[in-house]
Order: sequence, then structure tokens, then C-alpha cells
Amino acid sequence: MDYEAFFRGELDDLRAEGNYRVFANLERHVGAFPRATRRRDGTMANDDRHEVTVWCSNDYLGMGQHPAVRAAMVEAIETCGAGAGGTRNISGTNVHHVELERELADLHGKESALIFTSGYVSNWASLGTLGARLPGCVIVSDALNHASMIEGMRHSKAERKIWKHNDVEDLARKLSQIEPGRPKVVAFESVYSMDGDIAPIREICDVADQYGAMTYLDEVHAVGLYGPRGGGVAEREGLMDRITIIEGTLGKAFGVMGGYIAGSAAVCDWVRSFASGFIFTTALPPAVAAGACASIRHLKASDAERLAQRRNVALLRARLDQLGIPHLPNPSHIVPVMVKDPVKCKMLSDILLDDYGIYVQPINYPTVPKGTERLRFTPSPLHTETEIEKLAQALHALWSQCALARAAA
Repeated sequence: MDYEAFFRGELDDLRAEGNYRVFANLERHVGAFPRATRRRDGTMANDDRHEVTVWCSNDYLGMGQHPAVRAAMVEAIETCGAGAGGTRNISGTNVHHVELERELADLHGKESALIFTSGYVSNWASLGTLGARLPGCVIVSDALNHASMIEGMRHSKAERKIWKHNDVEDLARKLSQIEPGRPKVVAFESVYSMDGDIAPIREICDVADQYGAMTYLDEVHAVGLYGPRGGGVAEREGLMDRITIIEGTLGKAFGVMGGYIAGSAAVCDWVRSFASGFIFTTALPPAVAAGACASIRHLKASDAERLAQRRNVALLRARLDQLGIPHLPNPSHIVPVMVKDPVKCKMLSDILLDDYGIYVQPINYPTVPKGTERLRFTPSPLHTETEIEKLAQALHALWSQCALARAAA
């Protein structure tokens, strides 16, 4: 087999479909978020660069540049050095890891928490271990769950049932088909990252309780953003005590990197003891853990960032409505502008970046189904009204230039 020809052919197919992904080389600047420098040829020395405004960052609140977070990371590097020194089980557990897990347990009102190197790993390892080690386990999964959750379920080799997205009646039907007494895990998200819709957590918990199922809630797009202390949608709704395991990330609203679960002392210790994705992975650098801890503490006490973000989300939505730019209505901070064509979606993204200095990645298949391609905007508290207006006018011009359908007034 000509392996290189196969690889090139697969990539050529992606390009022809409009689904080939190109990374923009961006240099963020402290104190200037959401602005950054784009380097066209990917080198630091070349002068072919220009300033852009980032509109698709998952650093939702700009906490990656917050002074308290940066100061905590610098101090940890100066006192602990750069790396963790190994896996948590051998030589990698540091005082900052322990403190971070305490902060996370407190954030979610749980007895314990366990940190991982990413949200992907925390989902993969936790769901994989639950499905593999609970005898006869059935995982009942929302149809739009994240790839990391799906991979964890597949890895576990447990029986899996898929329920229609956010359809509590279908969830009940699926659970009713499982033999009484079998372990069951209902796995779902709070905020779904592509459409921005929010799960009916209370109703899901009611059905799970009725059938004796554990609940596993992915709050990665909600922690830091919702609830009086940033504990997520479950905190906002007063439902954290009804969730068996809450999973979250440190790499989005908290502005650093890493993932975690929070739950009872027994379940966290059990995952710690049996999950290969935890046992055999080098621990987070102490500085990262310290930065995350500082971010969580700040957002527990401060609502200013959340309120400013909500104002900017509302302002962008209002301008898009006035201009007839179609976007999915939802109750979250995610603004998906619908293009519904992969080639045009990529073209719009390129023009916005090259001609307007607006950086937003096209979201195409397989991240979203074919025919639902979109530009996914995430207004932060640090975007200005001028930047919001510039974005709205750029989309207005491009919608006419590309003869795209507008939303009804």
C-alpha cells in the first residue's frame, strides 16, 4: 500500500468538502484580551503579521490573563519549579494539586474532587472506568454528548443506550427497558457547546432517581459562568446535591488547563484507584494547578465578569437580530451564526480574518452534522461595544456579498 498517497488523498477529500482545518498562529498579549497578533507564516521573526480580535475563545471570561491567576502561576514556578515530577501515584502529587481539589470539592458542594490533565481525559477515564468496573453497567447517554464522553463509554465496553437529546420522556423509556437492579449511569451535559442549549437537569434527575441510576453531568461549558459562585448550571438551579458525579474543566472559563470530577469521597477515591487515564499520566504542573485555584477563588467571590459577559452576549444577539443574521436562539453564552454550507463557512471565516481582523473558526462536519455549519461566537466581558458593532457590520456586509439567506425580522 502507498501509505503517503492514502494520507494525501484523505486530506485532499477534506479540502474539497470544505472541512480541512487550518490553524491560525496567534500571539495573545497580556492585558489586551481579546486582541492578539496573527503571524501568517507561523514564525516569530517575520513581519507578515496583523492584529486581530478573537471571537471564538473558550477562555470565556478572560481569566487566562487575570493578574491574580498569573501571579499565582509565577509564584508556584518560583517555589516549585516547572513540572510535577511524575504521575500522582509516584512522585507527582504537589501541595497545589491537593489545594485545587479542595477548592473544586467546595465549589460543587461535594466531599471530594479529582483533577486530570484535561477535560477530555477526565471524561474518558471516569466514564470508561465506571462502565468497565460496575458489573453489568448500562450507560444511558444523551445523543449529543461530547466526543470525550463517547470515547470513554466505548472504551468501557459497557452496554450503551442513546436517548434523544434533552428528551426526558425518551430517557425514561430507555431506562424502563433495563432490567431492575442493573447499575445504570445517565450521562449528559449542562450546556451543549455547539447549539448552546441547556439540559433540563431537574427532570433528568427525577427520572434517574425513579430508575435507580447514577447521574454524570459534564459542566465544562458552564463552570465559572453560571451559579452565584460559578459552580455551573446545577448550582444555579440548586441541584448539585442530586448529581452523583460532576465533571468540569479548568481550561475554559477558569482560563488555565486540566479537567476534574467532583463527587463523594468514595467515588473519587475509586476513580483515582482504578482509572488508567489517571494512574499512568503525568500530573498537571504545579503552576497550572495554582493558577486554576486562584481563578476559582476569584470567580467564587466575583460576579462582575459573569454579568459583563451576559451584557455583551445580549448586545451581540440584538445587533444580529436587527441585521437579519441568522443565529440559533438559546439561553447560554454561545452564539452560533448559521451558514449551513461548509465551503461558504470556511470562506467567511477566511475573509473575516484577512480583511476585517476578526478571528472565528468555522465549525463544520464532523463537529456538527452536515448542513448545520456555523460560525460560533463567544462574547467575553472584555469585548467592547465598538468591537461588537464591527463584527455585526462585517457579517452584514458578507451576508450580502455571499448571497446568504437572512433571518426574518
